Amino acid sequence: MIVAHRGASMDAPENTIPAFKLAWEQDADAIEGDFRLTKDGHIVCIHDADTKRVSDTKLVVRHATLAELRKLDVGIPTISEVLSTIPEQKMIYIEIKCGTEIIPALLEEIERSDLTKEQIVVISFHKEVIQALKNETPQYKAIWLSQFKKDISGKTSPSLETVLTTLKQIKADGFSSSIKFIDEAFIKRVKEEGYEYHVWTIDDAKSARLFNTWGVNSITTNRPGYLRKALTE
Repeated sequence: MIVAHRGASMDAPENTIPAFKLAWEQDADAIEGDFRLTKDGHIVCIHDADTKRVSDTKLVVRHATLAELRKLDVGIPTISEVLSTIPEQKMIYIEIKCGTEIIPALLEEIERSDLTKEQIVVISFHKEVIQALKNETPQYKAIWLSQFKKDISGKTSPSLETVLTTLKQIKADGFSSSIKFIDEAFIKRVKEEGYEYHVWTIDDAKSARLFNTWGVNSITTNRPGYLRKALTE
């Protein structure tokens, strides 16, 4: 599966309705967006904790109201607006950038939408978010995110054992990582244990083809149209 990272974000402003609509035009299987809770309980699509990078004004999302964020006029959509763009048979990867406090509002928004549970995947770096979601609504697929790091001795963390233990503890359906410091054996072992494996962010055809042969469930990219063509060819 090809997942459009914050929409077709190489061709349109990230996490905006135009970027998501363009992703569908480029034949993405799914979109990925970043979501945070505002001061007044709305869920908005923005990556950073504040608005400085996407506007000339710095508003901290969790301390701002939806109306205040709208005044910036930089195209920050609500989750309901994003969900309404999703065609039948297509999916959304909802990345939770804040904590478990977003879950009640998130579930309300999902239930209000026309989407089926098969179209929803919740992803997060925060283990407690994945665990809380699976405890409350096990029917929704939830994927734990992590980057790999190497210390000066060359040891990679998290280790395979840590990943598998964590996935079991938080009842995750799978694991998603950056492309650094992983190999086919690592991916194979995670999948053998019954979990999905997803990878991000890949924008070149050579890497996409490699991870595709390694059996990842999805590839997240800023260039969904380009990768679709490259993998098809």
